[in-house]
Amino acid sequence: MGSSEEARRGATIYSVADHAGVSIATVSRVLQDSPVVSERTKRKVLDSVDELAYLPSGAARSLAVRHHDTYGLVLPELGGPYYAELLIGFETRAAELDQSVMLVLAGTKEDRDRALRTLATRVDGIAVLGSDPASVGSGAKPVVVIAGHARAGIEAIAAENVEGARRLTEHLLEHGRTRLVFVGDTDAAPDLLERYEGFAAAHHERGLTPAEPVRAEFREPEGTAVAERLLAGDITADALVCGNDELALAIMARLMDGGVEVPADIAIAGWDDVMAARYVRPGLTTVRQPVQQLGALAADRLHDLVSGATPRTERHVLDTEVVLRSSCGCPPGVAAGERPATPPPAGSPGTPDLSSTESMHPTRK
Repeated sequence: MGSSEEARRGATIYSVADHAGVSIATVSRVLQDSPVVSERTKRKVLDSVDELAYLPSGAARSLAVRHHDTYGLVLPELGGPYYAELLIGFETRAAELDQSVMLVLAGTKEDRDRALRTLATRVDGIAVLGSDPASVGSGAKPVVVIAGHARAGIEAIAAENVEGARRLTEHLLEHGRTRLVFVGDTDAAPDLLERYEGFAAAHHERGLTPAEPVRAEFREPEGTAVAERLLAGDITADALVCGNDELALAIMARLMDGGVEVPADIAIAGWDDVMAARYVRPGLTTVRQPVQQLGALAADRLHDLVSGATPRTERHVLDTEVVLRSSCGCPPGVAAGERPATPPPAGSPGTPDLSSTESMHPTRK
């Protein structure tokens, strides 16, 4: 078949390989500017590409070098704002890197293991949220664990948890609160356990014994159920450190409906700093973590690993910020970056929200 006729019909990677007298893998390497191809062979392939007017497709390159130009992301669900923010960060950065994203929702360990096996045949690398690294992959494809821990051959990235929770708990203790309770299932994810460790550390520094955590999943109904236990007297506390804002907001709403004043009767703090945290009254004291940045970093590291980078042995940790609003008992008008000189004692009348001013304390890894 003549080259002009080939061009009219639409050249393929196979016809370019045949015309240049090389394999399709060599054609793909040339098109990706791989350094392993000799200049002489590269010139033959490029001449054939020009002569046949070949327009390379992503599918053809994938067939030749077994690349999919796709990264996998495994999340337990998409029901809360945290997951949506993480997905936005991951997908946006992947698009900037000319990669597609294959999302799989896997709530249980069995579902996650199945998802990892399936994704390994369809993507170039996988990011998985909060997994036990012992259950992640066999090393066949690059893996990045988000909000987890690294192990040999597997990278991990996370937001800082221990110091943020310690400072948040310390702040509540400075308000004169004496019966603090941590709300969240510390067995569910590594980052939850780290937040409880920070909660416990603040107590130990003052010679206090931390209460055992009240286990609750990160869902609104779980927060309502915890509030019912508080109203019934099954749980006694004058301050709550909640594992995320969804729990904190659900607890606060039900307690206030039940006649409990926040923060006069009980102080409440969350984690994440979702949009609703700044608009509810009282405003929710919380810890802000860079969720979109976490997603973007996961895509970045996958790209580096797929391109041949060596996995990092140390976990990459992003800073978080303690954000003070009125649900902890802070008065209005606290300047950004400052704490009130004398926090009002527990049981004092509730105070209005901080309106536009917030106190933010960065926590470092």
